[in-house]
Amino acid sequence: MVRKFAGTPLPAMTFKDAEGNTLDLGAQGGPVLVNLWATWCAPCVVEMPKLDALAGEMEGEVKVITVSQDVRGADVVTPFFADNGFARLEPWLDPDAELSAQFSPEGVLPLTILFDARGREVLRVAGGYDWDSPEAIALIRKSLAAG
Repeated sequence: MVRKFAGTPLPAMTFKDAEGNTLDLGAQGGPVLVNLWATWCAPCVVEMPKLDALAGEMEGEVKVITVSQDVRGADVVTPFFADNGFARLEPWLDPDAELSAQFSPEGVLPLTILFDARGREVLRVAGGYDWDSPEAIALIRKSLAAG
C-alpha cells in the first residue's frame, strides 16, 4: 500500500474494448479503482474474480475499471473474460501499455490505483491483493472519506 503518489491526477486516456466501445478514463465523475493487469500475469488472474466481487459490493460507491496490458489485446482478453464469466468487470484494452508506462515504468503487475471523486490518486497497491475482503472494502471507504 503506497500513498506517496497521492494527488496524481487520473489520466485523460481512452481505451477500447473488442467491440469498439470507448472508455474515457479521465471522465468518470466519481471514485474509481483502476487495475492494470494481463492474462499472462498469475497474480492478476487470481485477483480478477476478487475485483469482480468488489465491484458488486461497492456498486454506487466506487467504479472498478480493469485495463488489460496484454500486447495481443482482444485475442487473449475476450476468451479470458468469456471463460471466467465476470458479472461486473469490462474488458478494456491497452495493448500498447500506455497506462502501465505512465504508472509503472518498471512494469509491475497487477497495479491497482484508487482515485477519489475529484480524479486524484489516493493510494496504490502493486502486486496481488484480496480486494473482496472486508479489510479492503473498509480501506477503500476510509481512504475515500478522508479525501
